[in-house]
Amino acid sequence: MSGLQCLAQENIWFDKPHYDEAEKRFYEGANGPSHQQSSSHAGGDQELVSRMKSLELENQGLHKVVGDLRAALSKLESRVSSLEKTPKSAAAVVPCAKAAPVQQVKAAQNGDEDEDDDMDLFGSDEEEDAEAERVREERLAAYAAKKSKKPALIAKSSILLDVKPWDDETDMAKLEECVRTVQMDGLLWGQSKLVPVGYGIKKLQISCVVEDDKVGTDMLEEEITQFEDYVQSVDIAAFNKI
Repeated sequence: MSGLQCLAQENIWFDKPHYDEAEKRFYEGANGPSHQQSSSHAGGDQELVSRMKSLELENQGLHKVVGDLRAALSKLESRVSSLEKTPKSAAAVVPCAKAAPVQQVKAAQNGDEDEDDDMDLFGSDEEEDAEAERVREERLAAYAAKKSKKPALIAKSSILLDVKPWDDETDMAKLEECVRTVQMDGLLWGQSKLVPVGYGIKKLQISCVVEDDKVGTDMLEEEITQFEDYVQSVDIAAFNKI
């Protein structure tokens, strides 16, 4: 007997796995979906419900905002309409308020025209004009007196002089003494010092303050160079207005 003939006589169920799978699917369909599928469906439903609730809350908030905007717009429209009406009412009231005084003045002028034709309602009073002129003149006189008492500004200058001797044997103390003997109205001598020039020679550097209207630099140089036994020359080292 061949191998195939032996297998044909054996009771072997080759399709059993297919039948088992079909039976499993049958029972799953009869008993409903599995627990895992149910939980997944339930989770999806809860998420959908929560999203719907959030949308409803958002919708309510938007309705509230729209209501507030409408109320504000209504108030704004009412204010604009009231402002537009105000000028018309004011224009209607003002002429009426001014009409009565004008009519009264005209009536008074017409009534008094025959009694006093020479009266000038808008003329100036001569006595009041004279008083005002007197007060003005008094104020001008007081201002002029106050201005005349104010001291005038005196222009002054600060000058630094370089006084050079003839040689290194010149008595510099005597030279400075001679320079300071120069006295003028508006001249004030200041500090001094000896500045080396070279070869043992020193020059006298002396400062002074002068009134510009009374003392000039040329005058100072001329007066100092008169001491020709000690002074060779005079130079202006610095000149500043005060």
